[in-house]
Amino acid sequence: MRTKMKIALSAAIAMGLGLANTATAFEPGDWLVRAGASYVNPASDNSDIVSVESASSFTINFTYMMTDVWAIEVLAAYPFKHDIELLDGTKVGSTKHLPPTVSLQYHFRPTEKFQPYVGIGLNYTTFFSEKTTGPLEGTDLKLGDSWGLGGEIGFDVMFNDDWFFNANARYLDIDTKAKLDGNSLGKVNIDPWVFGGHIGFRFK
Repeated sequence: MRTKMKIALSAAIAMGLGLANTATAFEPGDWLVRAGASYVNPASDNSDIVSVESASSFTINFTYMMTDVWAIEVLAAYPFKHDIELLDGTKVGSTKHLPPTVSLQYHFRPTEKFQPYVGIGLNYTTFFSEKTTGPLEGTDLKLGDSWGLGGEIGFDVMFNDDWFFNANARYLDIDTKAKLDGNSLGKVNIDPWVFGGHIGFRFK
């Protein structure tokens, strides 16, 4: 999955670099709405006991251009559902999470069709609908909410003055405290990379 994503990002970058510089620049006061899908790939060493697996879901983000280069972005999503496994691969549960993130972005080439940007912000992740199965079926699993920093890189490729393609990669600092029947399982370091592809529209 990660290889396919890298190929798609490389192709989009090449396409963007080859486009003529005829797009209208994003301007202060513009709203950018991007809708598509994202793939969440947690760190492989989540904890000494369990591992949180990868997941995909619908994502949408809203960006407000404060100037032609500085913007504020809010990331929202349909809940991601993750399987939870023991280190030997045995599935023992599942959980859902929402990772709203607010980021400050800098756009490097606001007057061109290929517009890369970077961002840094604050992530809040809430876990819910925890379920257990297999060896842990019938027990009560709880995952605590998380606050952490988030960084992103991405680019927009303009189709015309208003419609564009977007791709981005994020790193989110997500740590949760896991409990089973009220007993601590310790901290689970999820810390995922998130890869997204979206179609965007600019509201002037």
